[in-house]
Amino acid sequence: MTDTGTADTGPAGTGPTRRADGGDAVVAAFDAIGADYVFSSPGSEWAPVWESLARRRRDGLPAPANLDLTHETVAVGMATGYALVTRRAQGVLLHAGPGLLQGSMAVHGALLAGAPMVVASSESATYGDGGGPDPGAQWYRNLSVVGGPHQMARPWTKWANQAGDVSVLPGMLMRAAELAERAPAGPAYLNVPLEVLLDPWDGRDLKPLAAKGTTVSAPAEIEAVLELVAAAENPVIVTESAGREPGGLEALVGFAEALQIPVVEPEGSSVCTNFPRTHHLHAGGDLGPFMDTADLILPVNCRAPFYPPSRRPAKAKIVVLDEVPQRPHMAYQVLYADHYLEGGVAATLRDLTRRVRDGGVADGARVAARREARRARHASDTEELADGEARAADGDGIDPIRAAVVLRELLADDDPIIVDETITHSRFVKRHLRRGTPDSYFYVQGGLGQGIAVALGVKLAAPDRPVVLTVGDGSFMYNPIVQSLDAAKTHGLPLLIVVFNNREYRSMKMNHLRFYPDGAAVRTGDFRGVDLSGQPELSRFAEPFGMHAEAVEKPDELAPALDRAMTAVRAGTTAVVNISVSR
Repeated sequence: MTDTGTADTGPAGTGPTRRADGGDAVVAAFDAIGADYVFSSPGSEWAPVWESLARRRRDGLPAPANLDLTHETVAVGMATGYALVTRRAQGVLLHAGPGLLQGSMAVHGALLAGAPMVVASSESATYGDGGGPDPGAQWYRNLSVVGGPHQMARPWTKWANQAGDVSVLPGMLMRAAELAERAPAGPAYLNVPLEVLLDPWDGRDLKPLAAKGTTVSAPAEIEAVLELVAAAENPVIVTESAGREPGGLEALVGFAEALQIPVVEPEGSSVCTNFPRTHHLHAGGDLGPFMDTADLILPVNCRAPFYPPSRRPAKAKIVVLDEVPQRPHMAYQVLYADHYLEGGVAATLRDLTRRVRDGGVADGARVAARREARRARHASDTEELADGEARAADGDGIDPIRAAVVLRELLADDDPIIVDETITHSRFVKRHLRRGTPDSYFYVQGGLGQGIAVALGVKLAAPDRPVVLTVGDGSFMYNPIVQSLDAAKTHGLPLLIVVFNNREYRSMKMNHLRFYPDGAAVRTGDFRGVDLSGQPELSRFAEPFGMHAEAVEKPDELAPALDRAMTAVRAGTTAVVNISVSR
């Protein structure tokens, strides 16, 4: 390891010029991958990066914007939300092993959500016994991890490695970005020792990364699937994340409409808007009714179509459409595939649709009969949904369906993006907010406590669209609330946060009842891990930040409170509305 030389005192001709170092290599690499932002929960090892950014700003050179964030979950969660909308990897800088551990739950959530990012943290390679700058005693005493932080990150990232020398640092960061953006997209991790950041770098020009290519299955494979599609009496599509691909929602609509195939979005695993909820071909969130009757099931970007995994369809052939059907991050996965179409899902669907129309398959009596049957079923489902909403509007309490309907009506003209971190209320949010446009709904993946940060990242990527976080009271309290609201105010990212508050960890109780419906807890009322009745008034967390706060207890307060809150959001202020729901 060598010293970095003299300090930079200004532009050329005004004094000694500081040599480029590993911090410059990091910034140059992030610039080459096209990162708009570096989301950082600052750590002392990143001083070379901060110095490089300061010089670039001073000299008018290109560099990603840096967001200083005061919690690792906020940094990773914002990068997740931003990537969900843009589908491009950003930089995330965390502090050493402890910072990586603090952010690990959110990194794992990004893996499940398919959000690309390049996460980096650091360690010391010399512990103060090397010949270069002193890294500080904290690395020797407190911060180091046996085997290095990249060993910790491997189970919950796509790729994890260490940059052992400054010469490979930019190449490794750029490789991490390419890996992160390839299917299945997700976070890649690089351990960058502090000594590598301080080492001199030659400052070479880095070639910007090219966009990834699109693949489609071979014509013979597609023709074999078309024969199955043409012969099917009762086909069904099941998808979790077709809408994650650019143009995926539109391509899926075109294919489903061409053949009048119903589309199921599984309630427990669909992660985004994949198909318009109000479309007559939307068949709800349960594949169960099709398991015995379907003769063709098409999982489209669907990693887990069947539950339990051993529940095999009675007679259906199964055609899997997915760029990477076998998800390497899943511990167990069963697809029962008869055929695979492996390639870009949107491109594959468009190719299938073209062939269907050119071959006249879409014009048959079978397709026309499916159209009439689905329209009739859709009319019945719509009437049933309306009846449920009418019943929810009665009574003294605020039914969660009623809250969702009022929110939907308030936002009818806005095309909002919903970020959902509810658990027991998620089915109400999905069914009754009825999102149907691309990138209009995202369900937070992994552990609780990321929702506000993910919503902030979504807002950063889509500043002209209103962003609404729906969240349960238990989930809300898992969030780093103070740090998240501070980020919202500091960076001018107004959100509407709507808390569905039943003052319980209801999912805990529901699972207890599943296993012990007649147990001692039922008979005595002695449930554990459920009661949240001692919580503070949650909306008041907004008050120290000068944000809009509302607590809603009665039905007639609901619409006016949400309207006032949305008015505040449109004026640039985050609003928290805490709704006491009846179940």
